[in-house]
Amino acid sequence: MALRRFYLESKAVNENQVVVQGELLHHMREVCRFATGDRFEALMGDGLAYLVEVHSLGKREMLGNILSARQLAPLSRPHITLALSVPKLPKVDWIVEKCVELGVSSIRPFVSEYSFLRKVSEISEARQQRWGKIVQSATQQSGRGDLLTIAKPTTLKTLLEQFNQSTATGGLFPYEGEAEIGLRQALAGLSAKNLDQLWVFVGSEGGFSTAEVQLFAAAGLNPVTLGEQILRVETACVALISVIKYETNK
Repeated sequence: MALRRFYLESKAVNENQVVVQGELLHHMREVCRFATGDRFEALMGDGLAYLVEVHSLGKREMLGNILSARQLAPLSRPHITLALSVPKLPKVDWIVEKCVELGVSSIRPFVSEYSFLRKVSEISEARQQRWGKIVQSATQQSGRGDLLTIAKPTTLKTLLEQFNQSTATGGLFPYEGEAEIGLRQALAGLSAKNLDQLWVFVGSEGGFSTAEVQLFAAAGLNPVTLGEQILRVETACVALISVIKYETNK
C-alpha cells in the first residue's frame, strides 16, 4: 500500500524530527486516522521525500521522526513557464492545479487588453495565497519534488521585457489569428536549440489585440497556430503543456 504524502513547510522540521500542527494535524488525525507508529512521506519542495514515523500524537501537535529520505525525479528540460493572461479566477485555480501535475516549472500571470481582470491591483493578495495553497495540495497529491512558483501578476508589456534574457530561453506565442507555422513545426525548431527554459504565452477569453501581437513580434515571438478551432483558456493550457512534454522529451 502506498504511503500518504503531505507537504510540510521547512520550519516544521527540527533536525530529524517534524512537527505537524493546525489544519494539517486535524486532517491527519481526524480524516486520515493517523496513530502512533504510522508512517507517511513528507515533501518540502527540496527534491526529496522524507519517510516519517509518528512518534506522538496530541490535540495540538503531532511529532514524527525522519527515518530516511529518497530522491525524487527532477523536472525534465526545458523547464516550462506558463505566461497566463488572467481569465476568470476560478479557471486560474484549476489551471494552477493541472500545471503542478503536468510538471510546469512556473506560472507568470499577467493582465492584457482582453484579460478578464485588466488591472494588476484587481488580483488580491488573498487570491495569490490561495494559489499557493493549491500548489502545495497538488504537490503532495502528485508526489512532485519541487514547488511550482507563481510570480506576482504584472502587465504583458513588462513581462515581455523580462522574457528571453538568456540564449537558453525560448518562447511560444499561440495565436487564434493568422500564423505561418503550426505548433509541431515551432517545437521542432525550439527542440533543436537544446533550451533550458521555454515560455508559453496563453491569452484569456478575448485573445490578444493587434497592438499586443506587435509587442510579441518586437520580442522575437511570431504567432503559432493550434489549428482552426478556438480553444478555451484552460483547454489550451493543458493541451499545450501536454504536447510540449511529448515533443521535447524523446
